[in-house]
Amino acid sequence: MANRDPNRFYRRLPIIVGGLGAVLLFINRLRSSELTDSQTRADVLGVILSAVLILTGLIWQQVQPRTPDSVKLIGEEGFFLAPDLPSDVKTELAWASHLLLTNTVTRCVVVYYQNKVLLRRGILGEKSVVTPGAILKRVLEKYQPVYLVDLKVYPGRVEFDYLPSNTQGVICQPIGKEGVLILGAHAPRSYTKQDEKWIAGIADKLAVTLN
Repeated sequence: MANRDPNRFYRRLPIIVGGLGAVLLFINRLRSSELTDSQTRADVLGVILSAVLILTGLIWQQVQPRTPDSVKLIGEEGFFLAPDLPSDVKTELAWASHLLLTNTVTRCVVVYYQNKVLLRRGILGEKSVVTPGAILKRVLEKYQPVYLVDLKVYPGRVEFDYLPSNTQGVICQPIGKEGVLILGAHAPRSYTKQDEKWIAGIADKLAVTLN
């Protein structure tokens, strides 16, 4: 189930305060039997301030970024490492995947290298075999990352059947020229530019280790 936006109250607060101020000004005017020049000036100022607050709230509804809706991924949590890897490579893969799972919106990590799955960690999909489709092949051929910000709108999502079925976003980051770091997120449009740079740095470090 998607989470509701936690900032919705703060975005509506200027509208609430502005509307309340306008109502109080109106009530005060009705209850005043005699109007003075100072009260008239105060009323005008109050109306302007209420209008500014309401306008600010309406603008915030449009331009203030909202926290992307997140879901609970379908699958069992697990940790798989190819058994024939050297111990230092296993340590490096475990370290990198732990950082990604604990410091980003990533909930599933897959390392595919030289036509073999070296690591699967996090919430795992039903299938364990990675069969490269058009998207993964493009990454392997061009050595350029692909970020699918909202997986459900891409027809090519069917190739990611080794990820949880309700994965919201996917990053395919090349590991040198022979592999791909595949990350599944629990929320769409949730990786920042800084996250992407950091993920690229981790993939470069893995490339050195695996080579």
